[in-house]
Parts: sequence; C-alpha cells; structure tokens
Amino acid sequence: MPIAGILYSWVVVMYSIKKNINIAGHVLLQLIALSLLTVYIDYLLGEKGWSVNIAIPIMIMIANLIMLVLTIISHKKYMKYAVYQLIIVLLSMIPVVLVTEHIVQDKLLSIVASGISVFNFLICLIVSAKDVKETIVRKFHI
Repeated sequence: MPIAGILYSWVVVMYSIKKNINIAGHVLLQLIALSLLTVYIDYLLGEKGWSVNIAIPIMIMIANLIMLVLTIISHKKYMKYAVYQLIIVLLSMIPVVLVTEHIVQDKLLSIVASGISVFNFLICLIVSAKDVKETIVRKFHI
C-alpha cells in the first residue's frame, strides 16, 4: 500500500510538470484531498484509525519531500512555493494536536511527520535565505 501512495505522488508531480501549473499548489491540494479521502475510507471501514495513525503522517512526509525537491531544483522561485510550504507546515501540526487529544495511538509517526515538516521548512528558508530577504525588503520597503 505505501508503494501505491509513493507511485501516486510521482505520477501527480510528473503530470503537474507537464501541464506547467504551480506544482506546490497541486501538492498542497493533493495532500488535503487525499487526507480527507483516507479519513472517509477509514470511516467507511469502521473507524480503525489507520488514516490518522499511518496514512496522513506518511502523506505529510511525502508532501514535504516533494517540496524540498522543488526548493532545491528551483530555489530562485522559492517565494512562489513559500506560502504553500507554510500551509503544509500548519497542516502537519494537526497530527500533533490529535496526539495531545489522545485520538492517535501511534504517536511516533505523527510527531516525526510534524518534525520533518518544520525541519523541511527551515531547510528551505536556509537554502533560499537571500531570495527571501530580498523579497521581504522589496514587498515591505524595509
């Protein structure tokens, strides 16, 4: 099953590149849509909890990996991806909230996914620090 998720992510990225659309926006949209889909499927199967325990943290990690690759490949366009990256970081905090509310049984995977998300965001900022600074100065006239 995880191989199918990774394959799905690869196909989506390749489709996005060929269609010349904002890949980061597409990754975010897919993360949200697939998360909702897995929760719904889990609900239909009797609420076993696999969607919030396993599927969503794995999807968060894959989305972060894709965003890291996008940043490394085109760090000059990072500001185009920064808002999407920030939204993914915020969404990745949902598993931490679920852990604190004792809804998630597999705490480690959820915390690791959230940690990877924050770490990835920091790496992306470091890689594109000069461009981020220039954009902030330009937009806020500092």
